[in-house]
Amino acid sequence: MYFKLKQLFLYVFLLLLLIYLAACSIVKNYPINKPFVFDNKIELNGKVSKDEKKRLKNELSNYWDDSLQARYINEIKLSFKQPLISKVLKNPPVFDTANISRTIRFMNAYLNSQGYYYAQFKDSVPKFDTVKNQIRATIIMQINLGKNITIDSVSYHLIDTAIKPIDSSLQKMALANSNKTLLKKGTPYTKQVISNELDRLTLLFRDSGYYKITKDNFYAEIDTTNTQLLQLAFDPLTQAKLIEEANRARYENPKWNVEIKQRQTKDSSILEQYYIHHIYYYPELKITDQPDSVMLQKNLKQFNYKHLTMRYKEGKFVYKPLIEHTYLRYNQLYSETKYYKTINDLSHLPAWQQVDGKVIPYTKDSLDLYLFLTPAPKQSYSVNLEGSRNTGDITIGNLFGIATNFSYTNRNIWKRSIQSLTNLRLGTELNIGQAQNPGVTGAPLLQTFQISLSHAYNFPKLIIPRVIDSKFFRSADNKRTLLSMAGSYTDRRDYYQLRSLTTSWGYEFSKNARKSNAVTSISFKPLNVELYKIDTLPGLDTLFKNNPFLRNSFRDGNVAGSAISAIRTFNSNRDPSKSHYIRLGLEESGTLTSLLNIYTDRIFKYIKTEGEYRYLKKYRKTELATRFFIGAAFPKAGQSIPVFKQYFEGGPNSMRAWSLRELGLGSSILVDTISYTNYKERFGDMALEGNIEFRFPLFTFSAFKLSSALFTDMGNVWSLTPNPADPNSVFQLHRLGKDLAIGVGTGLRFDFSYFLLRLDFGYKLKDPARQYNNGWAELNKLTWTENRGNAVVNNYAIQFGIGLPF
Repeated sequence: MYFKLKQLFLYVFLLLLLIYLAACSIVKNYPINKPFVFDNKIELNGKVSKDEKKRLKNELSNYWDDSLQARYINEIKLSFKQPLISKVLKNPPVFDTANISRTIRFMNAYLNSQGYYYAQFKDSVPKFDTVKNQIRATIIMQINLGKNITIDSVSYHLIDTAIKPIDSSLQKMALANSNKTLLKKGTPYTKQVISNELDRLTLLFRDSGYYKITKDNFYAEIDTTNTQLLQLAFDPLTQAKLIEEANRARYENPKWNVEIKQRQTKDSSILEQYYIHHIYYYPELKITDQPDSVMLQKNLKQFNYKHLTMRYKEGKFVYKPLIEHTYLRYNQLYSETKYYKTINDLSHLPAWQQVDGKVIPYTKDSLDLYLFLTPAPKQSYSVNLEGSRNTGDITIGNLFGIATNFSYTNRNIWKRSIQSLTNLRLGTELNIGQAQNPGVTGAPLLQTFQISLSHAYNFPKLIIPRVIDSKFFRSADNKRTLLSMAGSYTDRRDYYQLRSLTTSWGYEFSKNARKSNAVTSISFKPLNVELYKIDTLPGLDTLFKNNPFLRNSFRDGNVAGSAISAIRTFNSNRDPSKSHYIRLGLEESGTLTSLLNIYTDRIFKYIKTEGEYRYLKKYRKTELATRFFIGAAFPKAGQSIPVFKQYFEGGPNSMRAWSLRELGLGSSILVDTISYTNYKERFGDMALEGNIEFRFPLFTFSAFKLSSALFTDMGNVWSLTPNPADPNSVFQLHRLGKDLAIGVGTGLRFDFSYFLLRLDFGYKLKDPARQYNNGWAELNKLTWTENRGNAVVNNYAIQFGIGLPF
């Protein structure tokens, strides 16, 4: 009975995949015996890269005339007349050749904006297929792209003859920053890059006090003239030859000259530089208040500090956090970048939920800045229930986790927008199955119990000594200082009890790259202290007898050190559908105490490094996601890494074909063959993992989306400490191919917009602990379980998770 249920579960996943891939097309409400638009395709010819061709195809598909669009939807329906999931074309338009010319105009206009001014459209000959009383027309648009226009030269000529011969300050500023121009010689000409250059210049001038200058004050003049034609030739043959060479160059290697000019204007204030005169804060604005009305109220209390004024009713806030996050100052030139940085930073303060700003001219060369802040609720309470399921058997299960979080938040401690967060967490792991090993009594229902209490303060600034304060820190975004304290108790029934007290002082901030969309987030904990006390129970003591090296990971000790991590996220400049995520981390313990020679026998001494890279490519309906992770913890002075700092693999988010913490170490089978225990958890000093996942939709119903994925996980965990009793558990480069585990599978994603539930099925394609066929599964006789010594091991796992795995 169990075997049939497991087979059924696997077949359901495979069936859904096949249905998606082989879904047929169904046409509804079509014109009878008249040609209608069934499909449309674009064929591009030209010497361009594959990525560029793919990008242009994707973009051009949005420029079909509505009357030539074939819009399909995925429809799910329980019927014997059609598949479960079908591609449905409803109300297709009647095909009319007159509509092709409009599409050509739309597509040609887009290609012109991308610098393809010599594209040629071949006569589109529709392909007709007759199916019963349907005349299906497939429109194929064939385009020869030709050569892309490139930029030959760039110049600036900022002249306004109506006011003065030339605004030398703007001209000098443009030339001084010409090395930052987006218009580079030899790069493709596009209307978008011209627009971006005008945006850059406008921001440059507005950051220098030119408050009234806008993008409309500038334009780009394009010179397509070939200079060879300007040469004076009296010989008609020579002149004809010059014309022929110019025409050939026009098509073979077209180049244009770009000149940025300034429009004439009679408004002299546009060319005036403005300074900041006064700054007004309204920190108690209600969500229903109108800023213009509040500015006129005379019954508000007022606090003045130099050229800053805070106007309020109740006095819920002090002025310091407002000033600390305001980057415009009295008598400084107005800066657009500093204005929006002020709005953005104030918006990130926990005490306010909304921030708006307004700039009003005070005199002909000065401005007043008004900032309106709507407070967030000062206090809030929340209760969250978490659930997770990790199993190696759909019928008898393994682990079911339940956790409850009680949280209290205060967003305005001491009226300074300092946030405090108190969290109480109660969690359990229930073993709802029976032991898989013959001769072992059933595992208790309550396997793990955990309780933790934490309290943290979030200061909305970097509290650092003045001597190290620098422009690097002052220009950072989302700055905050964190002070946290926590205590926890974990009872792993029959094996160990772990008590911990931790405290840390750290900093977090982010930096935005100027020339790209990259954002780098940095977290630094110069002080991190963790106190641990482990009580081993009889079950673990029995394991020590079989593996003495395990005892080193389960011993009392403390952590005293520091940690730093950096995360960089960015999208590809040439293809925004490609996103990248890079994380690097470093943690150490015992360095300072060793130098000071204090508590050396009670402090764990190690260095732990991690690196992670994620790549996501989005297509029109599907996604390809990949991930690579490597981490290693190196003990010092002959110590071992404590279990709470080690790595594990398996579970809903890593190596999904293995149950939670049940992969490794290396190709060791020591844990699998111990017949007198239910303890199967493995922890290692080093982890290596790579993942690839192809995600695709199944159907959409209102706000609910059902999608699926195919995935492959590869990796393992190892020990870095030599162990003669179990050498296969230690990482060795020449054994990497044998030690790598590979899992494949599929899954369902239930997307409810505000949260996503995930159900994954993974099968062990290659298990390093498998004692035949070099660990590879025999495809001609796949099995759900196999005997390994005195143990029965599952070759698959079913994982339940919340959110995407990566």
